[in-house]
Amino acid sequence: MNRYPWWKYAILAIALLVGLVYTLPNFFGEAPAVQVSSGKATVKVDAALTQRVEDVLKQAGVQPDFVQLDGNSVRARFTDPDTQLKAKDALNRALNTDPADPTYIVALNLVSRSPAWLTSLHALPMYLGLDLRGGVHFLMQVDMRAAQTKKAESMAGDVRTLLRDKNVRHAGIAREGNNVEVRFRDAATLASAQSLLTTQLPDLQWTPMGEGSDLRLTGVLKPQAARAVQEAALKQNITTLHNRVNELGVAEPVIQQQGTDRVVVQLPGVQDTAKAKDIIGRTATLEVRLVDDSAEAAAAAVGSGPVPFGTERYVERGGAPLIVKRQVILTGENLNDAQPGFDGQNHEPAVHLTLDAKGARIFRDITRENVGKRMAILLFEKGKGEVVTAPVIRSEISGGRVQISGRMTTQEASDTALLLRAGSLAAPMEIIEERTIGPSLGADNIAKGFHSVTYGFLAIATFMCAYYLLFGVFSTLALAFNLLLLVAVLSMLQATLTLPGIAAIALTLGMAIDANVLINERVREELRNGSSPQTAIHAGYERAWATILDSNVTTLIAGVALLAFGSGPVRGFAVVHCLGILTSMFSAVMFSRGLVNFWYGRKKRLKSVSIGQVWRPEGDTPAAKA
Repeated sequence: MNRYPWWKYAILAIALLVGLVYTLPNFFGEAPAVQVSSGKATVKVDAALTQRVEDVLKQAGVQPDFVQLDGNSVRARFTDPDTQLKAKDALNRALNTDPADPTYIVALNLVSRSPAWLTSLHALPMYLGLDLRGGVHFLMQVDMRAAQTKKAESMAGDVRTLLRDKNVRHAGIAREGNNVEVRFRDAATLASAQSLLTTQLPDLQWTPMGEGSDLRLTGVLKPQAARAVQEAALKQNITTLHNRVNELGVAEPVIQQQGTDRVVVQLPGVQDTAKAKDIIGRTATLEVRLVDDSAEAAAAAVGSGPVPFGTERYVERGGAPLIVKRQVILTGENLNDAQPGFDGQNHEPAVHLTLDAKGARIFRDITRENVGKRMAILLFEKGKGEVVTAPVIRSEISGGRVQISGRMTTQEASDTALLLRAGSLAAPMEIIEERTIGPSLGADNIAKGFHSVTYGFLAIATFMCAYYLLFGVFSTLALAFNLLLLVAVLSMLQATLTLPGIAAIALTLGMAIDANVLINERVREELRNGSSPQTAIHAGYERAWATILDSNVTTLIAGVALLAFGSGPVRGFAVVHCLGILTSMFSAVMFSRGLVNFWYGRKKRLKSVSIGQVWRPEGDTPAAKA
């Protein structure tokens, strides 16, 4: 009756082992490290850089614990801060030959002290949030009016091009706020234009206005189109901010949307507010120019001659010099979108660009006159420009849809599209709130949070063992197992632990023990009703399960609501809260039942169980002992 099959004990043993392995890294603390990341949009971080970092450290006589490629950066861990500073100086000198124009960002960082065998299992500690590690917090307001104005200007250019191509005469096109206004001299032309514009520009709602000679069409962005513009602006700004904060060496930056027009930026571990503001607030611009393919330019590219008049020298992604004309053909303002894809003819990786009406017209004329020549796309940051790609113009390109292909991998096409699409902010942003949290305050918060969970656990364990005796011990072990599983799951998900998260862990302890209280009281009730001990244990677990499930599901619904509609600290609390409910249902029922079955299930003639005082009506014989 009260026996588990071997496979259930195997599941519990595996869960316990996994919990131990993935919880363990959180107890090793952090060690000083140096992080090397790309300082330019066209420089990639790969395995070759890892080997280069190892060689530089070896030549400098610095022995790291390890050097590994971690995402978009290379990290080297050291035993003490002095070695860390020495390594940073050596890497700066070797990797950045020109201090005024650094190729790589060499930043100080902290990484886990976990041994290599744990890291090889991807057993990593939880990240610490801003309130536990210290750092800077920014709340940024996105200027949505500017984003809609930019969209209206683009639409005005599209209207002008459409009417000219279809030979529809108008008396003038103007932009009034975020609306586009087109004037006409007669009603027939207005009707023809309205039909054309409604079909070709479905994002605008066209309304005829005026009488006599003052006829005009007014185009207003539809509500769903306006929302799409705002969402696209927020998404691009968040992507751009992610690219920029990588330079700060932040282990786990938090960049997320708050409301409809605000972005929260949290940079744990960063104490230099001025540097952080400089990096996240800088601008990047995109330019399209023609490549100079003359003999003088070829000589200048190899360094055997001066740069021709009207040209400049830049560097391609592979490091080769390129002579580019100064005249700017297009800028990033003419680029609506850039997405990776494949060439329709040879199915090679490609980048598909979408230009606005003005850009499409200029691009058509330039490509018609320069077939067979190269065209350079440059990205400028901090006053420094680099060539993202320089394709050859194969034929005239019209319609505003441009394809860049040739000798690219799928990853390179994706990277190029990201650079072109997110090189600059889609809309201006203003910092409306900023605050700095010191590392000492973060350490104090960690200590207080740890103490609150520890003392809460001890108080619960003391009460359960005193009130339910051996069943209380089983409940306490199940509670410890629940805490172990919860921390392991958070570590596997690489979640960011904050003060609200610690509060959710403490709350989870109280809620998890509630299930065991229900089970223990149900077993007592069965014993009071005269059931045998084995029958009481079986019935207690079976009949308490429905109540446990109902209470946890209703609590989980509230947690999911917090997760769906909350943000920031509320969302962090909700994540730990929901995970804690799931782990508590597993540990409180299955794990504690396994312990009870292991202890009492072997005894065929069980006469009593240690579950505390079972109050019975006078005259009855107790089946349990205190």
